Amino acid sequence: MATIFAANESQVKVAGKPVEGVRSLEYRRVQARENVFGLGTNERIGMVSGGQVIEAQLRVASTAPDIDALGVADSVQVIAELAHAGQQMTVTFDECFLTEKSFEIGAGGHGEAVYSFTATRMREAMEAPAAS
Repeated sequence: MATIFAANESQVKVAGKPVEGVRSLEYRRVQARENVFGLGTNERIGMVSGGQVIEAQLRVASTAPDIDALGVADSVQVIAELAHAGQQMTVTFDECFLTEKSFEIGAGGHGEAVYSFTATRMREAMEAPAAS
């Protein structure tokens, strides 16, 4: 059965402090791969892994002052604690650098800031539900 996480039970922390007003968190990990072929054949005999890129975007209602205060060279840790019905997964992004910030507001709505960052590494740890 699929694991479902609820936004209203989850939280995101930047540099150990909870971020208020998180609207969404999106992330992706891309691993470079290269095929290895044998001499005289067109069949792949192996694969070599190369560099890995981790990118994420955090969308926040209005702004997040703690993130706004980060300098160009400041490295932080971002932790997303995803939860629902006793299940929890912690996604940790190490050595994050802010690469972009944008802000948008529309008539009749509220402002949202989007913070983009890259990370050196990402770890996902699933915790089993507590036995009752």
